[in-house]
Amino acid sequence: MADRSPEPNQKPSVTRRTFLGTTLASGAALFAGGSDVILGAASSTAPTMITNPTWQLGGDLPVNRLGFGAMRITGEGIWGWPPDRENALKVLRRAVELGVNLIDTADAYGPETSELLIAEALHPYPKGLVLATKGGLTRPGPGQWVPNGRPEHLKQAVNGSLKRLRLDRIDLYQLHTVDRKVPMEASLGALKEMQDVGKIRHVGLSNVDPEEIERARKVLPIVSVQNQYNIENRKSENVLVYCEKKSLGFMPWFPIGGGRGFKPENPLEKVARDHGVSVVQVALAWLLQRSPVMLPIPGTSSIAHLEENVASASLKLTSAESKAIDALAGQR
Repeated sequence: MADRSPEPNQKPSVTRRTFLGTTLASGAALFAGGSDVILGAASSTAPTMITNPTWQLGGDLPVNRLGFGAMRITGEGIWGWPPDRENALKVLRRAVELGVNLIDTADAYGPETSELLIAEALHPYPKGLVLATKGGLTRPGPGQWVPNGRPEHLKQAVNGSLKRLRLDRIDLYQLHTVDRKVPMEASLGALKEMQDVGKIRHVGLSNVDPEEIERARKVLPIVSVQNQYNIENRKSENVLVYCEKKSLGFMPWFPIGGGRGFKPENPLEKVARDHGVSVVQVALAWLLQRSPVMLPIPGTSSIAHLEENVASASLKLTSAESKAIDALAGQR
């Protein structure tokens, strides 16, 4: 049925297999072709990514706007080693094969195991691969996330990440959260010291509001912000607007959202059916079209899901489809 010629004025049907095959074939050529070759460039459905396929992180690091979050390659509950270590390594290698050149992690993921797996899978790193990690959250046990923004801890955290990732300098080091027990200026002052001695290239923030970004920028240059943001949760809309005005990269964590609470027949599912793709792909495509500074970093431990995520970079939503999805935030 998918091979049948469409009726006049009818959009041709695209199966998920066809969509994935078309988009992934071109994405794999990224490192061979340079930054002008983009994820899914062979698809005629990708004008948005063609006109803005990459983002200059910090003004000097070109990254494809759809990255990979390496939190879920760890064990259950983001604790310990994954049950299938070899699969985790394959997922990381496949991400790079598909043209992903921004990988985000943190010392708290595992803890430490995510960074160790990245190095095991990808070192020596291909030219153009940007690694971003974070520090400032500690893991006393499964399910526990305790802020620690003390300067001495952050310096140790930077050195630990450098060792695990087998790097001389970290491309993007992010303060994982603001520790309310420590002045933010003191935490960032420690990162500035590490930047001044060449151990950090660029600094980013996570889980912050516009006022905190302003305070941080008085201490040192900030190039990115990583907050929770998706179709359902747009509490950081003001942060996104701030990032647009200041040309900062915005890395939404939990970019897919949960899809809980929507009516059974909602615009997200309708758009997915119309395009013959998954709702996850629609959600990621919506993010990429939402803002030119948006750098989604969806994570997964599945190669099949990784390939679906990457293919979403070639999905072009119409203005009407985007507006219908926009309205979902107020329908819960």
